[in-house]
Amino acid sequence: MIAGQDDPGDTSVKDNDAPAETPDERRETDRRGTDRDPESVHTDRVRAAIRKEIRADEQDEVVERAPQTDPIIELRDVSLAFDRPILTGVSFAVYEGETVAVVGESGTGKSTIIKLILRLLIADKGEVCVQGQDIEKLTYEQALEIRQQMGMVFQGSALFDSLSVFENIAYPLREHTDLDEAGIEKRVREKLQFVDLDPDQVMELPPSELSGGMQKRVGVARGLAANPKIMLYDEPTSGLDPLTTGTVTNLILKLQRELNVTSVVVTHDIRSAFRMASKVALLHDQHIVFFGSPEDMAASDDAYIQTFLGGY
Repeated sequence: MIAGQDDPGDTSVKDNDAPAETPDERRETDRRGTDRDPESVHTDRVRAAIRKEIRADEQDEVVERAPQTDPIIELRDVSLAFDRPILTGVSFAVYEGETVAVVGESGTGKSTIIKLILRLLIADKGEVCVQGQDIEKLTYEQALEIRQQMGMVFQGSALFDSLSVFENIAYPLREHTDLDEAGIEKRVREKLQFVDLDPDQVMELPPSELSGGMQKRVGVARGLAANPKIMLYDEPTSGLDPLTTGTVTNLILKLQRELNVTSVVVTHDIRSAFRMASKVALLHDQHIVFFGSPEDMAASDDAYIQTFLGGY
């Protein structure tokens, strides 16, 4: 949990809840406030609070970073349009063991990036490379082989209502592996335990008998079933209560720490994004307007970034 906050899913930063500024930070804020309007001064205090929270989290929870060699995922000058431009000249790279959070206003094309990585969409221009291969130039069979190395967690969990928890997690194993029934059951149990669910209590239940947070964890377990090197998440904390949001955020951090999984997380939850992400990509007006660490984003003097973070 971010220092000073009881609610890990709350995306607002209030003056009463924010950690106290250091004397230097307060003097700088007050100096800048002499010729700025009160709203701008408040935004400075918000940014100072966010920076302080990030530093506190980094001290509590240090994740070892893998050496940066070749990117696991890379978008190079990618553009895509339907009836209007969605993405224009989008470029960024994700290295092994990193978690990149893609954030931005609604309708900016965040989920489109996930679809491009999965080759559910083809870019009008540019390259989408996964493990060094331009996925858009591969045959369908080759692309499918690459896709099988990725796990996907959907916004609404997307579990099969007519199947039990066991069969939901076993489904990709039956489709894409040669495991026998004993091997499948062993793998399902392993993944449920990894997401902190008791296999004996939940395996035979239908998804409808699970809470929203438990459904989300089952969705993560299913995404992990084939031991993917890459995990993709589309709004993993959407619609969850604050405590469950914290649980899912911790789970994504656990995947990074213990399995060195490379992840791309599309989210509107800035607080969770700052906690889980190695890097943040901010989409605005079809472009990536910021790509870097959460602390660098919080410290940015860019007017749009200030306004974007000020809204939280």
